[in-house]
Amino acid sequence: MNTLTINNLNLTYKNGFQAIKDFSLNIENGMFGLLGPNGAGKSSLMKTIVGLQKPTSGTIIFKEIDVSENPDHIKQNLGFLPQDFGVYPKVSAYDLLQHIAILKGIANSSERKNQILNLLEKVNLSDFKNKEVHTFSGGMRQRFGVAQALLGNPKIIIVDEPTAGLDPEERNRFNSLLNEISNDVIVILSTHLVEDVRNLCSEVAIINKGNLLTKGNPTELISELENKIWSKPIEKEQLENYQSNYKIISQQLIERELYITAFSEQPLSDFTAVHPSLEHVYFHTLTQKP
Repeated sequence: MNTLTINNLNLTYKNGFQAIKDFSLNIENGMFGLLGPNGAGKSSLMKTIVGLQKPTSGTIIFKEIDVSENPDHIKQNLGFLPQDFGVYPKVSAYDLLQHIAILKGIANSSERKNQILNLLEKVNLSDFKNKEVHTFSGGMRQRFGVAQALLGNPKIIIVDEPTAGLDPEERNRFNSLLNEISNDVIVILSTHLVEDVRNLCSEVAIINKGNLLTKGNPTELISELENKIWSKPIEKEQLENYQSNYKIISQQLIERELYITAFSEQPLSDFTAVHPSLEHVYFHTLTQKP
């Protein structure tokens, strides 16, 4: 079992901005969702976990070793799939994986070849191994990104906004692949797309402005909002008044009609009860003060 334990982590940049604030979290094998809006601190946290920057205080323990004191330890066990996976022009999938494998320290040529061919088969790209990667579709490129992230048999994989720009079919295929590889490793899915986390992750953390707001099993977090979410259609000019008098957590335009969603522990007159979802958990959590 691989474990990543973050204890009382703080990160303050030289300009005085505190990007991470007293952050504690424990992650084990499987898919873990890190949810938060743009600017929430997700990237700062990821960079600190992988040893690209040293925390101001606190510890990050991966397999019983403090990453902040020994960043090479996690780098040797890490696979990373960034949001925008750049590729070299005029290079085939096989040759690019060969190059990345050498950079990752896989020195034995026979081992490299076997690992590359196995990974291309795993991500369903064997038939395209000689095709230049820059010609791949978005979904094919993301699956290639998974293959390069898996080189060297990492124990922790971080994926950043992995399904942005994918069509529904490619998105489902990619999510199935992530779910498959998470059986034996930690996969941290950093995203602002609630749907990806809801479909994939058994644990989730919601962060904003560097603070951990809540964490837990998505189903359990959803059940905590049962009978507390209410909705109704309103006129656009009424929105400000409702925002002043109710705890509005989200608004949505449906067939040119504005629907507001409110949180209340008591029934609201003229509102309809709504079964909560992870989206409601997310929006409700973001309205809470850290």
